[in-house]
Amino acid sequence: MQHQDIWRGIDQLAAHHGLSASGLAKRAGLDPTAFNPSKREGADGRPRWPSTESLARVLAAVGSGFDDFAAMVEGRRGGLAPLIGFAQAGRDGFFDDAGFPVGGGWEEVRFPGLGDEPVYALQISGDSMEPAYRAGDRIIVAPGAEVKPGDRVVAKTTGGEVMAKVLARRNTRTVDLASLNPDYPMRSFKPNEIAWIGRILWASQ
Repeated sequence: MQHQDIWRGIDQLAAHHGLSASGLAKRAGLDPTAFNPSKREGADGRPRWPSTESLARVLAAVGSGFDDFAAMVEGRRGGLAPLIGFAQAGRDGFFDDAGFPVGGGWEEVRFPGLGDEPVYALQISGDSMEPAYRAGDRIIVAPGAEVKPGDRVVAKTTGGEVMAKVLARRNTRTVDLASLNPDYPMRSFKPNEIAWIGRILWASQ
């Protein structure tokens, strides 16, 4: 990513939110002139780069992540995925047997391009996956992706419980699901107690 790419990305981010570069800086609590063209090069003509802190504050101000910004800079629009809440995910009729959402009318979220894998977004609730994922974070789940021990996954039990965990072990006798938060114990299930498991590909925080 080159110097001009970063500044072009800031201009595009501002325009996407109906702002000028100056307006974007103000929204982030920065000096309104922080992103002016005159600030993009030194008096000697050498390129000036926006600080990481400035970029982080701008992205936080408009609710975007670094991955979103990188996709914009690189011209990757990414994909759209239906957004589902954990409460919805636990109800009967929202997923097929493979773990894909059914029906329509979902709110959609955009995420960086991750290939052609069919995916959906799930909004985290609870704190069992802190500090990696917090309540309100959105994760991109690929139900059809291969899952192996150590992967971060979303699992649904046949009883309707939906959880974001780490797959610790899976064999013909048991499926062990661990939490990143040490306050939560390992959960163990028989294979026939698990309706489906989908791998987490990406998270927006």
